[in-house]
Amino acid sequence: MAIIGTLLKRGIKLRKMIEQEKIKPYELQRDELAALLDKAKNTAFGKAYDFPAILHELTYNRDPHAFYEKYKQNVPVFTYNKIFNQWWHRTLQGKKNVCWPGKVKYFALSSGTSEASSKHIPVTKAMLKAIHKTSVREILSLADYPHLPGKLFETGMLALGGSTHLNYNGTYFEGDLSGINASKIPFWFQHFYKPGMEIASITDWNTKLEEIVEEAPKWDIGFMAGVPAWIQILMEKIIDRYGLKTIHDIWPNLMVYTHGGVTFEPYRKGFEKLLARPLIYIETYLASEGFVAYQLPNRHGMQMVLNNGMFYEFVPFNEKNFGPDGEMVDRPETMMIDQVEEGKEYALLLSTCAGAWRYLIGDVVKFVNKKESEIVITGRTKHFLSLCGEHLSVDNMNKAVQQVAEDMGIVVREFTVAGIPHGSLFAHHWYIGTDDNPDPRLFREKLDERLKVLNDDYRVERAAALPTAWNAPPPYATCTWTCCPPTCFTNGWNAGARLAAKPSFRA
Repeated sequence: MAIIGTLLKRGIKLRKMIEQEKIKPYELQRDELAALLDKAKNTAFGKAYDFPAILHELTYNRDPHAFYEKYKQNVPVFTYNKIFNQWWHRTLQGKKNVCWPGKVKYFALSSGTSEASSKHIPVTKAMLKAIHKTSVREILSLADYPHLPGKLFETGMLALGGSTHLNYNGTYFEGDLSGINASKIPFWFQHFYKPGMEIASITDWNTKLEEIVEEAPKWDIGFMAGVPAWIQILMEKIIDRYGLKTIHDIWPNLMVYTHGGVTFEPYRKGFEKLLARPLIYIETYLASEGFVAYQLPNRHGMQMVLNNGMFYEFVPFNEKNFGPDGEMVDRPETMMIDQVEEGKEYALLLSTCAGAWRYLIGDVVKFVNKKESEIVITGRTKHFLSLCGEHLSVDNMNKAVQQVAEDMGIVVREFTVAGIPHGSLFAHHWYIGTDDNPDPRLFREKLDERLKVLNDDYRVERAAALPTAWNAPPPYATCTWTCCPPTCFTNGWNAGARLAAKPSFRA
């Protein structure tokens, strides 16, 4: 009955009065670190780095940052390889009380974009509880949209993620974090969850998609969640199977789409072609290490979750703290959330209720609203293109490609860019994947102009160290932007794993 949704929506507003926006970010994070340290003080990690001494500073030292200085003094920063080799490998062997109380039974397999080819990230009961709690908060935040009907909260939520069928080796379970989450969803939510546990357990993606397409007419979907590429493919399959004009012909109550993991903008136009009316898009920052942030209604950035199992530190993303290859120095400058500045880029360190401590997650963020703790993800510590100081971030490249695509009236599904040799120097080499047929030379020129606007360093280098050298005739209009000596070369950035099905051109 719709009245249930209406009452739920009204009740949310009462609960929000005690949510994190009523307390200063510093205080929330101070208390969160205290709770984490207290919980883990008797673990092997807590004893090795003297957590009780840090808690003593928090209790008896009136300096508001004394405890944090003690934390930095006692506990080193960790990359995945460092914390795995020193600590987490013991949890894989089934040992208890290593970095978090008890035994870790679940490990999320991460793609390992920064270091190992396949990472094993501990997922504790406390972390699963924290992720579920934040997920509920995200859904309930929809109450701030004034025109959403109460019945929306009674529709189904289609979550397209990894398989809930987890690998078990006799000691622990491993799989995709989305699969681990789905296998442990609260019983009260299972009525709303689609495609259901049986289909969610299917490991083959094509088979899973076909089963969802088959069941689609039986469901009333109001919410969708998943990686944009797979959600778009699913909608296309459903529309094609049942001869529909849009996905709303089969799911008329569909109003909300939650996405994360990759930037959504390259997919927006493709989505809009499959819809009868716009959706509410909510960006989330759910990593294998925890649920970091989500987008609130009518906000540009994502609000960090400050009181739910995670403590954040911020490393200024500059040459002082990171080498040319993106490696963080042993003792970087770090700061708490009250010490950051808007508009500056920071690498993110996490300490969590899953036993991560001062852990470099590999993402680079920027505060767009410090008061509200709102961030945007601008790239990865090792996914910046900077051959000679142009410092092009993932965010710069995404925005530039999006703006050029909109200006030319085309849809760019995927793109990638790399540094390549050009004589004794280097150049930027772009690959643009699109089903349309734009003029490559015009796209190239517009892209160059957009990047100059978005990035001052790039604009400066284009006037000096990156002079234009168009030297490849059609059919491949290759843009070779002359650059610096080979010693400055770091790495390029791959925008995504799925290349466009139709031919791409090089720009």
